Amino acid sequence: LAADDTGVISATLVSIGTSLSGRELTSMDKSIITSSTSLFALLVSPFSSFLADRLGRRAVVLYADILFIIGALMQASSYTVTGMVAGRCVIGLAVGAASFVVPLYLAEVAPASHRGRVVTTNVLFITLGQVVAYVLGWALSTLVTKEVGWRWMVGLGAVPGALQGVIVLFMPETPRWLVKVGRSGHARAVVLRINGGSRGQQSDADAVIKSIEREVREEREAQRLHGHEGRWKWLGVWRELLLERRNRRALAIACLLQGLQQLCGFNSLMYFSATIFTLVGYRSPTLTSLTVAVTNFIFTLVALGLIDRVGRRRILLWSMPFMVVGLLLAAYGFSFIRLGTSSGVSSTEAGQEQLGYRGAATMVLVSIMVYCAAYALGLGNVPWMQSELFPLSVRSVGSGLATATNWGANFVVGLTFLLFMDALTPTWTFVLYAGVCGVGYGLVWAIYPEMAGVSLEENAETG
Repeated sequence: LAADDTGVISATLVSIGTSLSGRELTSMDKSIITSSTSLFALLVSPFSSFLADRLGRRAVVLYADILFIIGALMQASSYTVTGMVAGRCVIGLAVGAASFVVPLYLAEVAPASHRGRVVTTNVLFITLGQVVAYVLGWALSTLVTKEVGWRWMVGLGAVPGALQGVIVLFMPETPRWLVKVGRSGHARAVVLRINGGSRGQQSDADAVIKSIEREVREEREAQRLHGHEGRWKWLGVWRELLLERRNRRALAIACLLQGLQQLCGFNSLMYFSATIFTLVGYRSPTLTSLTVAVTNFIFTLVALGLIDRVGRRRILLWSMPFMVVGLLLAAYGFSFIRLGTSSGVSSTEAGQEQLGYRGAATMVLVSIMVYCAAYALGLGNVPWMQSELFPLSVRSVGSGLATATNWGANFVVGLTFLLFMDALTPTWTFVLYAGVCGVGYGLVWAIYPEMAGVSLEENAETG
């Protein structure tokens, strides 16, 4: 869902023209249209943790699919900026809930030895969805008039939402949630189904269920001792999350990684890539943006093979310096490009003045591809391993807060990116993001432990 939205909005922003409210979109219009999704994703993330514990992980994904279909159709039928923003807000509710619960679902059903690859596969499909969305955006902007094409771009987002909703109906619930609600027999059947159902796997399934049951008993005993049962249960969960040192540390690490994933500026480049490549003079900015999306997909595929072998911490420490290099080289390339006298980002004519700056434009493109490749290897994947940091008793709430941090940072960056490009110039905007990546590298080196190959229950015991 997030992939379709991120990929489509880039082409949509340069295709809308005067279709909304009878005028050209300003930088502020574009920022609000983009960031409203992040704002509502931020608002829904904490509630998603409650719903995931009450209704189950699978049910939340299904409701998110329904909301995404509604939001896509609202956008396609809008004729004002306000109507477009309303549709984007509904999309935000959908992607906010899905972005929290899908990694949680995958982490809870995957064996420890494959958990990194399973969660990374989710990110891989997100990047593949972005590639498809960029291809769709380019095709519709080329073959159909812009006034009609952008409506098809956003409206067709209902298709992946419907497809995912049908698939979810045939998926099992996670064994950890099933044990938590007293359905251990069903949970054991799910573990056997995931592991292939052979006789040799039955003892392993029993061991997994016993480990989960032990953690659930310990959680309930702790709640009973503190008087946090019944309607006071959630008070106990928050108390355990915020007052226990190991959980505070886990929350700090998860929120750090999720915030850093957005504050490094990557999603803004995805949202506004067509706008950026228009600015530097590319005649087909949506097609040029496709090279960035393909780079993201290819290196996420590489990360799929490395994440469990190399480890989360090491892959971050290896990849983040290249993000800094890519951003600084892009900033250097922008310094050779003369922008229009008016707002460089807002003016669609500014890009036509850049045809004499081919070398600098190519440097910007290649640098962004380097940055994107490094991001896909590490920071694009590792933060979504957040579930492995928390014990079962606080996993939903902790993961929900971390996901809310992601969307909060996404909202801030999406709202300010074009404004920074106008006020600070592209050069200093990219230098700013490089500085964020540099600070983030130091924090990762200082506090992030290695989690590869450790089961969720073992992590809960060791803290």
